[in-house]
Amino acid sequence: MVWNPLMPSNRSTAVRRDREDDPFALMRREMDRVFDDFMRGFGTPGPTLPEGVLSPRVNVVENEQGLEITAELPGVDQKDIELDLSEGILTLKAEHKEDKEEKDENQRYHVVERAYGTFMRRFAIPFEPDQDKVEASFDNGVLKVSIPRSPEAEKQTRKIQIKSS
Repeated sequence: MVWNPLMPSNRSTAVRRDREDDPFALMRREMDRVFDDFMRGFGTPGPTLPEGVLSPRVNVVENEQGLEITAELPGVDQKDIELDLSEGILTLKAEHKEDKEEKDENQRYHVVERAYGTFMRRFAIPFEPDQDKVEASFDNGVLKVSIPRSPEAEKQTRKIQIKSS
């Protein structure tokens, strides 16, 4: 990675000179390189960010009526969101597409923090949902999903009395 003074860095700016023949110095440089390569995608995401690294911020709330899931999806178009409910698992798939802009040969990016790509989240529903009444809305980059409890599931629940021996 090319060092850029405009990019945030947790590394010290002090110059350190290691002896070339010191095996511990060589090991330290190699370890630094490995961790720098590994962490590069997390600190400064870009268009080459691997699928699955992007993940929306989500709130999941259970109440008497069912489950409410709220997900922040800034920059995602409604047509690029897919919701599936199958076998007690809600799957949220979305794609944040890169803005197409004309490239100027004299233009250089100094900081790239906007991430693009696809992501998927799965949520286990802790009860039998009423699949016909599941609703979703999307407004100002916020997805809200309401998953009501199935009336049949509520009828199947019964209290069991505990007897003393």
